[in-house]
Amino acid sequence: MTIKDTPEEWEIRASDTPFTGNKTSVRTDDVVMPDGTVARRDYQVHPGSVAVLALDDQDRVTVISQYRHPVRQRLWEIPAGLLDVPGENPLHAARRELYEEAHVKAEDWRVLTDVYTTPGGCDEAVRIFLARDLSEAEGERYAVEHEETDMTITSVPLTELARGVLAGELHNNCLVVGVLSLVAARAGDGLDALRPAEAPWPARPFEG
Repeated sequence: MTIKDTPEEWEIRASDTPFTGNKTSVRTDDVVMPDGTVARRDYQVHPGSVAVLALDDQDRVTVISQYRHPVRQRLWEIPAGLLDVPGENPLHAARRELYEEAHVKAEDWRVLTDVYTTPGGCDEAVRIFLARDLSEAEGERYAVEHEETDMTITSVPLTELARGVLAGELHNNCLVVGVLSLVAARAGDGLDALRPAEAPWPARPFEG
């Protein structure tokens, strides 16, 4: 048996969008189950996201502390953002987010991993990049607003982040997946074996 996710789509008898927000919406589908019954499924429709695990030459990761209202916590996260433009190249979006949130640029980019954040209730797909050979970005810092005006940016040793994840002290999805994926990659075939930055992403097809 090959352990690999595969595309599949069950019949939809009816579909409605009861809510449309600024960036996301809620969809209700009546889906035909294998036994012939029809079940209603509500889920969030999401444009997709990118995240960047930026690793410096001292083995530290660029992290941001930001208030997240839905969970009523200030979380440590890696730079991330929405794929605002349909068909946008995720690498271009990742470079933009690293610049806007951390004022950092990177010369070496790889795909670290691809994930669905909450596939039981949302179609959000996230591509997490590994960025290395870092330096400070040129020009003025990006103008922030709302929660971003209260962000804290710092660099933390990878080992400290891995410890915090396993201790239940760090909870952001992209940070947790990114940190543990990097540890696993090093223990396996090494970072140079990671997929190239422009690797296909079937969950969110993009233009070159």
